[in-house]
Amino acid sequence: MSVLAINGGKKVREKLFPAYNPIGEEEKAAVEKVLDKGKLSRFLGCWADDFYGGDEVRALEREWADKFGVKHAISVNSATSALYCAVGAAGIGPGDEVIVSPYTMTVSASAALIYNAIPVFADIEKDYYCLDPDSIEERITERTKAIIVVDIMGQPYNADKINAIAKKHNLIVIEDAAQAPGAMYKGKYAGTLGDMGIYSLNYHKHIHCGEGGLIVTDNDELAERLTLIRNHAEAVVEDKGYTNLVNMIGFNYRMTEVEAAIARQQLKKLDGLLEARLKNVEYLSKELSKIPCLEVPLVREHSKHAFYVHALKYNKEITGISREKFVEAVNAELTPFEMRETEGVKVGCGYVKPLYLQPLYQKLIGYGDKGCPFKCPLYKGKLNYDKGICPVCEDMHYEKVITHEFMVPSMTKKDMDDVVEAFNKVWNNITELK
Repeated sequence: MSVLAINGGKKVREKLFPAYNPIGEEEKAAVEKVLDKGKLSRFLGCWADDFYGGDEVRALEREWADKFGVKHAISVNSATSALYCAVGAAGIGPGDEVIVSPYTMTVSASAALIYNAIPVFADIEKDYYCLDPDSIEERITERTKAIIVVDIMGQPYNADKINAIAKKHNLIVIEDAAQAPGAMYKGKYAGTLGDMGIYSLNYHKHIHCGEGGLIVTDNDELAERLTLIRNHAEAVVEDKGYTNLVNMIGFNYRMTEVEAAIARQQLKKLDGLLEARLKNVEYLSKELSKIPCLEVPLVREHSKHAFYVHALKYNKEITGISREKFVEAVNAELTPFEMRETEGVKVGCGYVKPLYLQPLYQKLIGYGDKGCPFKCPLYKGKLNYDKGICPVCEDMHYEKVITHEFMVPSMTKKDMDDVVEAFNKVWNNITELK
């Protein structure tokens, strides 16, 4: 008689998992305060005191800079905007190359395209999934201007080695710490390890204000350029007396007062939420490591991981069953999260398809229909977005990695026990899948 739910047996869990929702009364009170003032934004797109935004925006920036120990924090309306600002502030343009990760949210690579530069994909580390320093070194050419490193899944990048490579070749390091607020490497916060760092306040991140982002830097010139690009630079530079016009075509990447007010309250909760997340990870890793076909995540030496997701490695040689079939069977035993019911059970195969295999890079169509910027006459390099250019990434994504989100702070021990039971049930009845 069948035991596994995928074959008609009883599920381990019927009840939805508790929603991860860190928004509480503090945020409601902060929003009401802004609403009572009646000023939902105080930005002006001209050179005036309000060019830098309202009271809540400026307070958030001060508090964020203090928290992460940096000189400047610049708020924007999304982490995507933050990456665009950072690439622009770095002076990157047509003909340039930017080394990027293939295993990340797409904008961590496509940000280069916004300034008509070319993303060059380096491979990832098999244990930590961040950019591999050796692969970066192999990709550097005379056209390389920057490296966009990603603290993927909450793991800080290898700052010692990659920063040394950047210094050797005079490259800017832009750190995408969207998934790693509170993570640390050798006593420094993720996001502060490069020349500029970006954070996300999107609704499914560790802390959020719906949408939003922050950029941090200790460099005064970069900070000035970031604030200009955020807010209609071309309309401001003359009156401000700013003369470096490279990439001074501005945008409207401004954060509202309501978002900033929420983010200020969320920032106060970060340490506690991260502590709860790490406690859950410790428990799940201990229990899931007992299953022979699974390998739990490693944490880089001298690092604190933020665990945006909990990434397992699967060994199909042990089970004789494909990863996809194993995950399908686990998902059949479990339920979605409240507030995210339409997303299904949060156990997945791989993380994201290697970015260079997206249509954008395979068809070389960016701006218009002429192949820009890939076929721009100012670009003198040789493109290579072929399958196989990042073999570790492809192996991890298509064969080994299993991701899940059952370590979020809303999960109780009983909730996590159901997750562990589901994995164990499939392992103990693996012959049913053969």
